[in-house]
Amino acid sequence: MRELLRRLIDGAGALAGVFVLLIFLVMIVSTVMRTLGMRTGGTDDIVSWMTAAAAFFGLAHTFRHGDFVRVVLVLDKLGPRARHWAELAALAVGTAFTGYIALSVTRYVIDSWQFGDMAGGLVVIPIWIPQSSIAIGSTLLFIAMADQFVHVLRGNRPDYVVAVEERHARGDFSEDV
Repeated sequence: MRELLRRLIDGAGALAGVFVLLIFLVMIVSTVMRTLGMRTGGTDDIVSWMTAAAAFFGLAHTFRHGDFVRVVLVLDKLGPRARHWAELAALAVGTAFTGYIALSVTRYVIDSWQFGDMAGGLVVIPIWIPQSSIAIGSTLLFIAMADQFVHVLRGNRPDYVVAVEERHARGDFSEDV
């Protein structure tokens, strides 16, 4: 089951990368069109939706690979047992918080769908469509955090800590800047 979750999270991370590429392409095409005197109405709407999609689809992948901002100054001073309990406490709070966010955002998207809300910009589409990426991304982050909580509760080291240590062992400190 964890392998399926890993693949799902990696797929969401790849999808986030696709959205970043699409943002680049839309902005380049928009710039060329403006230079040629052509209208580019709606590109700002599209780019903003893709930015949200890129950010939220990338959350779980970023978390799982240890690229989230973590303050480890206190954790580094703790012994192994105290560190384990501190990680569990942080994961419990994070899981509860992201669960609340995922639930709230998903309810909001469902409401938008049920009420037939439309986007208010130049591109008029049902707003639940771009909002769905936020609901899916936050739900994936919740599942990833809950998985890590259970993983650490069983006595294992968090995947994000292992990922950072493996990166450091290869001499890659690029994410620590």
